[in-house]
Amino acid sequence: MKKTIDDLLAEAAIRDLHARYCRAVDRMDFALLRTCFHPDAVAEYGFFVGGVDDFVAMAQDSLTTYVGTTHFIGNQLVEVEGDTAWAEHYTRASHRYAADAEGPERDYVTDIRYIDRAERRDGDWRLARRVLILDSARTDPLLELGPKPRTPRGRRDRDDASYGLRRD
Repeated sequence: MKKTIDDLLAEAAIRDLHARYCRAVDRMDFALLRTCFHPDAVAEYGFFVGGVDDFVAMAQDSLTTYVGTTHFIGNQLVEVEGDTAWAEHYTRASHRYAADAEGPERDYVTDIRYIDRAERRDGDWRLARRVLILDSARTDPLLELGPKPRTPRGRRDRDDASYGLRRD
């Protein structure tokens, strides 16, 4: 199948859309998260099925469970047909738990795929439907390996260095 420049631009926009989604979750930037979805979109995550407002509310609540999250994007397949697209994004998501009665500080690591229907409306690509597929999961306890690094730590809000550097 021969691709046009418009197809390649659409694919790039959809890959960027997924990167913005991952950034929004990891930085707990719920205004950015909302912009990833069309207002009538549906999210299907197994433990959650619903519209954008309920999804954002669920994310605001559930993400506080973790000290931090990191989404790493792997393979991405995007198939564009006019103003609609199907996409599959392989993603590894790490969720850091604080030490508690259940154990030491630990990471819950998942290999997931996001299966998307994206639509371009008024020139803007956003998610119309997102389905999360869990391929594998594990919990890794963290071992104390010596002094903590002096490198600036990431933050889960707009005080993260990435926001400030974008303004410079």
